[in-house]
Amino acid sequence: MPTDTPPLPITPDYDAWPIEVMPERVEHTAGQVTLVWADGRRSRYHGIWLRENAADDSTVNPATRERILDLSRLAAWPSVAAAWLDDAGALNVTFAPEDRTLRFHPGWLRAHDYSNARQFDAPLVPVIRWTGETHAVPQSLDAGDWLARDPDDRDARALLDAALTAVLGHGLVRLRNLPTEPGTLARIAERIGPVRPTNFGSLFDVRAKPEPDSNAYTSIALPPHVDLPTREYQPGLQLLHCLENSVEGGQAVMMDGFAVADALRDRDPRAFETLTTVTWCYANTARTTDHVWHAPMIQLDAAGRLVEVRIADFLRGPLMAPFEAVEPAYEALMTLQRMLREPHFAMRFTYRPGDLVIFDNRRLLHARDAFEGRSGHRWLQGCYLERDEVRSRLRMLRRAERQRRVAARDA
Repeated sequence: MPTDTPPLPITPDYDAWPIEVMPERVEHTAGQVTLVWADGRRSRYHGIWLRENAADDSTVNPATRERILDLSRLAAWPSVAAAWLDDAGALNVTFAPEDRTLRFHPGWLRAHDYSNARQFDAPLVPVIRWTGETHAVPQSLDAGDWLARDPDDRDARALLDAALTAVLGHGLVRLRNLPTEPGTLARIAERIGPVRPTNFGSLFDVRAKPEPDSNAYTSIALPPHVDLPTREYQPGLQLLHCLENSVEGGQAVMMDGFAVADALRDRDPRAFETLTTVTWCYANTARTTDHVWHAPMIQLDAAGRLVEVRIADFLRGPLMAPFEAVEPAYEALMTLQRMLREPHFAMRFTYRPGDLVIFDNRRLLHARDAFEGRSGHRWLQGCYLERDEVRSRLRMLRRAERQRRVAARDA
């Protein structure tokens, strides 16, 4: 590139935006700018959208990249007085009545081409439904030397990327061959994000104990459930690390709650609708805490897509619903309960010391067979994180990889 070619402008974020296709021509009206790319795509941008998303120091704080522009304080609605491409391929726009010319990075513009986007809130990773018939065991990754590596080591980042991609896509991943020392779990969690403390602590031990404050701390079987539906915002992620397991029984069970909900929607639309509309009570019955929340058992977003399930029979309080809704609610509940006993939904596996599973607690249901406590020892350590931390960490990993590619190209 000639030395007199201007550098590309910064973007209103900290990310790297590779330029895979260059713009070749620009057209504009007072209200819009159209870029015509080398591959023939035409991308349209409203002038007001461009003005708000500029990266100059009148629009964002250069130290934080957070917006400081208040559009309502502009003298008038911004209009496009001129638009052209410079030698670097950046879009230049002069806005009236400010008489301010701002530059836009072509890679950033291509990535944010909302005029051609089909889905504006597409998931970071495609969500894949599964049953025990399609996925007999969790996706498993060898993490034997992971903690010995620097978190910024390329192989360490690749393993974390693979793990988080599996969690967002399938709701579950299993890491194998980790150390079995207590506290190892905290070191793993830190590579994803902050641990969410609860009334069970930051890290909790899952093993049979005298005077248990949860059925999990016994040797009895646990039905399919999510943890802590008693909270306004139930934890998005759960990690369970096996330190010991020499008991007879105690096999782990996982189910994709979204796959079960989809099957319910197909088989019994009325029951599905009931469980998305009737508000159930979820109550903690511990001696030292009193958490209560009311919510539907199946939650959808505005587009009708599954967001979360709140299924935990042993944590439901008395149903408080309109009188005429009570019997239909219980009919729908029992239909769901019968489905949860169908073997084909379940993935079954045995924890091996050094195994760590990470799963989406707002999507997956987990369960456990009863075990004979006198036959050996069974000790898991667990903690909670949030879905937000998984998405943030995965974006950061991918940003670092894009920056590496851009740096390699420019070297």
